[in-house]
Amino acid sequence: MISVKGLTKKFDDYKALENVNCTIPEGCIYGMVGSNGAGKSTFLRLISGVYKPDEGEILVDDEPIYENQAMKGQIAFVSDDIFFLNNATMNRMADMYARFYKSFDRERFNTLTETFKLNPKKSINTFSKGMKRQVAIILALSCKPKYLFLDETFDGLDPVMRGLVKSIICSDVEERKATAILTSHSLRELEDTCDQLALLHKGGLVFESDIENMKTSLFKVQTAFSEEYDESKFEGLERLHFSKSGSVCNMIVKGDRQVVADQIKTMNPIILDILPLSLEEVFTYEMAALGYTFDVELLGKEEQ
Repeated sequence: MISVKGLTKKFDDYKALENVNCTIPEGCIYGMVGSNGAGKSTFLRLISGVYKPDEGEILVDDEPIYENQAMKGQIAFVSDDIFFLNNATMNRMADMYARFYKSFDRERFNTLTETFKLNPKKSINTFSKGMKRQVAIILALSCKPKYLFLDETFDGLDPVMRGLVKSIICSDVEERKATAILTSHSLRELEDTCDQLALLHKGGLVFESDIENMKTSLFKVQTAFSEEYDESKFEGLERLHFSKSGSVCNMIVKGDRQVVADQIKTMNPIILDILPLSLEEVFTYEMAALGYTFDVELLGKEEQ
């Protein structure tokens, strides 16, 4: 388990993170979304022990992580800024990783290399951006870490490779009870993989929730009545949005679907539909309720 309390990190006069608090349970896939500059990379470098916090506390399995060599041996961190030895092949990089990680599994490295259809004897310098990220992920997974941190996880990967990476990460978490933290600037890249999701914005953690609860506790209600009415008719329902056109109204409601449906049925509606929301919509309305608004790019609604 990872416990973060009051985490703050400054670079000169710039606060990359300020008073971040979260608990990441063992055996889960934790997604962190945020625009460029939100603090995602800084967060991962702090919890992997690369940076020392200016304020606050980070405990990994109840131990401080900074300058804790034994604990770092259980963490594999794939940075957004990937580095390889000059002119190194995958095999040479595997040799280096094996010196640092006692858990490095050469057989798994060979299997993953074949799965991704990469040439381990070829210089990594000749690889494309997406292939280099595949190499970094293969090396990290071959360490069989208890904690796997991937920054901008799917950057440069095509849809097929994204699916493959997601599948392998999910298998690791399920079979070895590993814990993975994935960051991205796009919610869409994380929603079908993560158990929990957090939003970083301007150095602060402004929202954190279990994805399944997010999807089931917020929904759209479309209803109509023969008589004239306004929003006051629905007092008692937790509404995040209300709009009305003619006799038909649309609401975003938070709560138990069946309880809400039963309550509205007692009002004798002539139309009643309760519809699910996409995770993007859920996130947008939850954030709006907290007073935050974001560009659509953050939620992955626009793709290049």
